[in-house]
Parts: sequence; C-alpha cells; structure tokens
Amino acid sequence: MEEENKLPRRAAIAQILAERQDTLVVTGLGSPTYDCAAVGDHPLNFYLWGAMGSAVTVGLGLALAQPKRRVLVVTGDGEMLMGLGALATVAMKGPNNLSILVIDNEHYGETGMQQTHTSAGVDLAGIALRCGFPQSVTVRQQADRSYTWPRVQLSLY
Repeated sequence: MEEENKLPRRAAIAQILAERQDTLVVTGLGSPTYDCAAVGDHPLNFYLWGAMGSAVTVGLGLALAQPKRRVLVVTGDGEMLMGLGALATVAMKGPNNLSILVIDNEHYGETGMQQTHTSAGVDLAGIALRCGFPQSVTVRQQADRSYTWPRVQLSLY
C-alpha cells in the first residue's frame, strides 16, 4: 500500500481514546504503549511492559472482573500472533465489554523489525471471526472511519 494511503496509527488511536470516558485501556508491548502514551497518559491506562503476548488475556481478565466497565486492549500484530489462542478464549467467554484493537505494521518492532506472518497474508480479523467473534473489521486507510467507538465496541482490527 502506498505510504500516503496508510492509516496514521497515532491519529486513529487519538480519535478512539478521545471518546474513551471511563474505559480501562491495556496496551501491549512496544508501539501500542508508545502510541497510547503519546496521546496522553491516563490513570486508567495499564501499560503492559515485559509480557509480550499477554495483553489480550490481561484485558479479558479485567473485562470479566469489571463487567460494568468497558475494556480496550491496544496491541500489535506481533504480540497478537504470539497469543492467538487468547482469541478463542475471548470468543468462548464472550465478554461484551471487551474490545481488541490490533495495530498491524507487519513487523516485530521491539526485536529488530523482522516481518510478521501478517506480511505474508495471515488475516487476524479472519482468525477472530473463525474463533467466534461476532464482528471483526480490518481498517487500512484514513478514509475508512469504522474505527470510532461505536464500531470498536466488539471489533478486532
């Protein structure tokens, strides 16, 4: 995809977090943490350093423990690939207060920018659907505004 058509990651996260209200936000290792912190630190942010592959399971635990609170997990494709089994568990438990936002740059940013499986066509949104997610959306361009709160509620990007 041409660089000018790529979705600006931080702008998308800023737009989503601007409408967060009292949402608990769990961030995965690396860029997702930097991106959320760049938008502005918040007392309801939990920056998950040093536990690559665990952001979704921590978010699931929070969603189950706090069923009246919205929980948003912001993670990367590399971390999501390390914890794919978590998607099946989330789908099985079905918490309606949990959203998962996967920022897919097709690289393992924290370990030297090696390509991830998504660069070869692995479809994380498709995997989520097949695990049993009721909705899963891939957003690739700025013109696609489906990454606002009403859509992010039950979606994996």
